[in-house]
Amino acid sequence: MRLRNGTVATAIIFFTSFLSLSWYTAWQNGKEKLVAYQREFHALKERLRVAEHRTLQRSSELNNILEQFRRAIAETNGSKDALINFSDETQKLLKELASRKPLQVPNIYHHMPHLLNNEGSLHPAVQVGMGRTGVSMVMGIPTVKRKVKSYLAETLHSLIDKLSPEEKLDCVIIVFVGEVWGNAFSHSQLTIYIVHDVKACSGLLELISPPASYYPDLKELKETFGDSRERVRWRTKQNLDYSFLMMYAVSKGVYYVQLEDDIVAKPNYFATMKNFALQLSSEDWMILEFSQLGFIGKMFQAPDLNLIVEFIFMFYKEKPIDWLLDHILWVKVCNPEKDAKHCERQKSSLRVRFRPSLFQHVGLHSSLAGKIQKLTDKDFLKPLLHKIHVNPPAEVSTSLKVYQGHTLDKTYLGEDFFWAINPTVGDYVLFKFDRPVSIERFLFRSGNQEHPGDRIENTTVEILPFLVRRQHSDDGQFEKGVAEGAVDSSFNPVVALRLSVIKDSAVWAILSEVSQSHSVICLLSNVSIVLCTQGNVILYNDRCMCVTCLCSSVCLCRST
Repeated sequence: MRLRNGTVATAIIFFTSFLSLSWYTAWQNGKEKLVAYQREFHALKERLRVAEHRTLQRSSELNNILEQFRRAIAETNGSKDALINFSDETQKLLKELASRKPLQVPNIYHHMPHLLNNEGSLHPAVQVGMGRTGVSMVMGIPTVKRKVKSYLAETLHSLIDKLSPEEKLDCVIIVFVGEVWGNAFSHSQLTIYIVHDVKACSGLLELISPPASYYPDLKELKETFGDSRERVRWRTKQNLDYSFLMMYAVSKGVYYVQLEDDIVAKPNYFATMKNFALQLSSEDWMILEFSQLGFIGKMFQAPDLNLIVEFIFMFYKEKPIDWLLDHILWVKVCNPEKDAKHCERQKSSLRVRFRPSLFQHVGLHSSLAGKIQKLTDKDFLKPLLHKIHVNPPAEVSTSLKVYQGHTLDKTYLGEDFFWAINPTVGDYVLFKFDRPVSIERFLFRSGNQEHPGDRIENTTVEILPFLVRRQHSDDGQFEKGVAEGAVDSSFNPVVALRLSVIKDSAVWAILSEVSQSHSVICLLSNVSIVLCTQGNVILYNDRCMCVTCLCSSVCLCRST
């Protein structure tokens, strides 16, 4: 009996081991196939790029030949004697070729014809990192060797150390070394890479450098705007560096943020930028500015980078990058028949400034040899007087008297804090949602660093459920200027939240933070509905129906 049981146990162990080994082998084979497919895909992508480059080369060569034919025939003035040695068919063909002028579609090679001389001109000569894509934010940092001091290590430490573990998975930092490989790294830059190699392996940090063939001849540039030849060369190359970096970054994330290699960042900079961008409609802006200096802290939507790069390539020899960006805005929204003030107002609708600044310039010695730049952003020293959260769309209103344009709308969108004069009994702040939402938690914080005494007290938080079992629910109140709490699931979905003042206040009131953790509830138009569930079982009857909404598929019922 023992032998039989032992035999059965051995058989079971063997069978289990066999299944585990089979599963592992299948999983390993599947993983190897996936890696092989990825390699084939990248190889195919590279072959297509090379083929496209060669096609453009051949097209350029054929156009040159046709142009020579046209000039040769034009020089003969159509003389029959010049073509007498050719057959009638050849003469006819030559005349057709000379007269045919196909439409030419502009592309990068029209502005940068030297790129056709080398197939690898638009491929990084150096590319280190995991090639991470699908992130919310890509941060680009161009750098070159500085003769006096490098600030790159300080910049990277500041950016990376102020990211949370979750944020490190939702972004990528690209360091662009704008020098020919071989001269690209000084000893200090190599040290920086070694220090951050763990970040590179995790996918957070990437390092690229362009090939020498990417740059045109920069020796014979026209001197403009009183700049020396060296400064013109410096700013022209800088335009090309920005363009290469943007082309590399365009497909990696939702937003692209242009930074410099001599800056430091404020704590919570990533969440602040992301939440501010998410609060704005994508059609409403082209540039978000998180610093008032130069090209620091400028955020773009990834699809707009192609337009920006194309514009830079057209005028990269003419003007510096910040002027070119301003010209793009002018072309898009300014009316030549209106005055300069009207133009500035129109441009400000596409270029939105966030205050206070999230980045500070710390570099004293410029990458332009001999240039000292004592530039500091005064807004950087100012504290952030409000905190941004992504809240559900809502109509906001208040009976309080607003002070100096610090409106409730701006607070809800995360653009400013709300400031009101002496609340009295009966005053209110109302958040009426565009459609019912399921609220998990709420947070209202009053006062700020500059005016800590302007706190909201003696005020309740009221919740109005979508299914009106009662008029409203008092779900919390302000204590020491803060109201925070969880919402009972039985009250969801919710159509409105209201802050109601129950006692006169001797001080003014500042609302600096509004946060409502939520999930969207899908609606049937003009029908009062409640979720009709019992555990995991959906109840179907004459009052219930199932609909598919953008957020999910749910079963909804008419209320009795």
